[in-house]
Amino acid sequence: MGIEKNVSDRKDKREYSNSKKRRRSRRRREVSKVQKLYETCKQVFANCGPGVVPSPQNVERLKAVLDNMTKADVGLTTNMPYFKSTVSERSPKIMYLHLHECDKFSIGIFCLPPSAVIPLHNHPGMTVFSKLLFGKMHIKSYDWADNLLPDQSTPNANISDNDVGDWTGLRLAKLKVNSEFRAPCKTSILYPADGGNMHCFTTRTACAVLDVLGPPYCDPEGRHCQYYYDFPFPNFSVQWMACQCLRNNKMNMRGSKRGRNLRT
Repeated sequence: MGIEKNVSDRKDKREYSNSKKRRRSRRRREVSKVQKLYETCKQVFANCGPGVVPSPQNVERLKAVLDNMTKADVGLTTNMPYFKSTVSERSPKIMYLHLHECDKFSIGIFCLPPSAVIPLHNHPGMTVFSKLLFGKMHIKSYDWADNLLPDQSTPNANISDNDVGDWTGLRLAKLKVNSEFRAPCKTSILYPADGGNMHCFTTRTACAVLDVLGPPYCDPEGRHCQYYYDFPFPNFSVQWMACQCLRNNKMNMRGSKRGRNLRT
């Protein structure tokens, strides 16, 4: 009986040791994909700045890295509290997981419960890569259309005094995307003047969006996040967009926290 017990104990220890090795190996694989994303971003955005788009080759290179990433690679599961909303919440709160930010680029993850909304907002002078890691959401995006109708007068905007927010200006914008997206799907890319630089997200289910911005928002340099209200005009193939002040229309954030450590 003593010999059998010793053999059993040694077997249990070996299985426990092997289990620990598998967990360590899995963690190394997870970190390596995030680390690879960081290293790729560092190279892709090295010679870029506000309004400067990476070369087509570098855009495809970064897109390929993001296309192959999953929620497991960044340590997310769908049952985390970030993706749950309470019955009492009229507008579900959004969590942002900060992975990295420098002068050249930022990496982070938006964690959104069902029915969460990221309001229509812009990305001034930025190239943005967005990868839907899981879930289903509706995306609506626009590009400015200042030069689309050079020979036509600007349509009159009838804005009610009851509209929410302070109106700071009106500009014409062209609808770029108005569709539902479900993971797995390819990485979407927007550019400073194309690709739907202004967009809004409405989740149908819990979602996680991995975002890379180059360069990141920076208020002192004039790259602040501006929110908008859009409304259609009849007989136009484009939609008229009314600019709305940031302070009156922020997204409903639960907060932000630092995610995985990266070797910088």
